[in-house]
Amino acid sequence: MKDIVWGGILSVGVDEIDEDHQKLISIFNMLNHAVAEGESPDYLAAILEELINCTAWHFSHEERLMLKHDYKDIEEHKAVHRELVKSAREMQQNILQADGPIADKDIEFLERWLTEHILTDDLRLGSYLSQVI
Repeated sequence: MKDIVWGGILSVGVDEIDEDHQKLISIFNMLNHAVAEGESPDYLAAILEELINCTAWHFSHEERLMLKHDYKDIEEHKAVHRELVKSAREMQQNILQADGPIADKDIEFLERWLTEHILTDDLRLGSYLSQVI
């Protein structure tokens, strides 16, 4: 699996959101490398936990910005956030219960989970915020 490379296509045009996204991509890439290098399950679990926790924090950050700037699609965006965290937690539980390694399919899921949200919902939010900030 290749790293996610930060670039203009992933920028939403709002520095504080882009900085969060860069951090999330960095943690994802760390996890990706750790899986490829066969690191211990405990280490992989710690990175996955960090990724999910940082994502949850980032979502609350975005939601604060949406509230501050009266984003009309806030409820739909928040629902997507809840679903993303729920699906990541479910994947995490499945890995822990199986007591096995993180599989390529899990990494692919997380890559889609991260990039698709940025490229859809967050780009719309960024476009809106760029007009009102």
